[in-house]
Amino acid sequence: MFETLQAMLPAWSNRPVRIVLFYALAWVIQRLASRIAGRALRLSRLTPKARRPRPERQETLQSLIASGISFLAFLFASLASVGQFVDATTIVWMIGLFSAAFGFGARPVISDVLAGISFLFEDTYAVGEKVELLEKEGIVEAVNLRTTWMRAPGGELYVIPNGEVRLVRNFSRGRFSTANITLKIAAGDLGRALPFLEELGREAVALLPNLLEPWQVISESGVIGQQTELTLLAKARFGMAAEMRPRLLALVQERLAEAGIELVG
Repeated sequence: MFETLQAMLPAWSNRPVRIVLFYALAWVIQRLASRIAGRALRLSRLTPKARRPRPERQETLQSLIASGISFLAFLFASLASVGQFVDATTIVWMIGLFSAAFGFGARPVISDVLAGISFLFEDTYAVGEKVELLEKEGIVEAVNLRTTWMRAPGGELYVIPNGEVRLVRNFSRGRFSTANITLKIAAGDLGRALPFLEELGREAVALLPNLLEPWQVISESGVIGQQTELTLLAKARFGMAAEMRPRLLALVQERLAEAGIELVG
C-alpha cells in the first residue's frame, strides 16, 4: 500500500509534504464521507421495495457509514505517514508489539466502535426516534461509530458512548398505548356493572376507531366496602392514548348514567 502511494507521488520527495498530502486527502474524504455513504445507500433502491430501510434507518446507516469512512481515511493517512520513515515490515512488527498495550489502554474506545458497527446490522433505534438510554429519555439526533447523540425533553444534549448502551427502550416502535381509566361505583351496583361494562367494551371497538380491542375490567385493589374501584384496561393505537382517554371517559359516564349506575366520589 505504501509503495503504491509513493508511486502515485513521484515528484514529491519531501517527506513532510507527503505527510501533509496524506492528511489533506483524508480530510477531503472525511468531507465527502456523507455523500459517499448516501450514494452507497441509494443503491439499495435497486433491491425489492420490501427490503428497503425506513427513512429513519437510512439516515442512521448513512451516519454510521460516513463515520466509518472518515475513521479509515485517517487510519490509512497515519499508516502512510509512518511508512515514510520505516518500511512496511517494521510497521507490521510495531503494530504487533504495541497492539496489546494499545488495546488495553483504548479498550473503551474500541468497545464503543464495535458497538457502533453492530448498529449497522441491528435496527435497534434510528435517528428521530424517542428512546430511553441509560435511564435517560430523549430523541435520537445522530448516531456514529462511537457515540449516540440524544436530545432530552428539557433541551439538553446527551452524548452517549455506544459501548455503554446495554438496554434500549424504544418508545417509537410500540404496538399499542395504554389508555386505562378508573371508576368508582357503589358496591350494590357491582353485579350489574360488570356485565354492562364488558358488553360496552365490545361495542366501544366500533364506536372508537383508535381502540384496538375490548377493554378488560379488573379490580386493582381487590377491596370492597360501600364502594369499589374498577379499572378498564384499554389498548389504543400507538401514540393515540392521550387523545382517546377523554372519549372513553365520556362514553363510559354517559352509558352508566343511562343504565342507572351511579359513579361515586
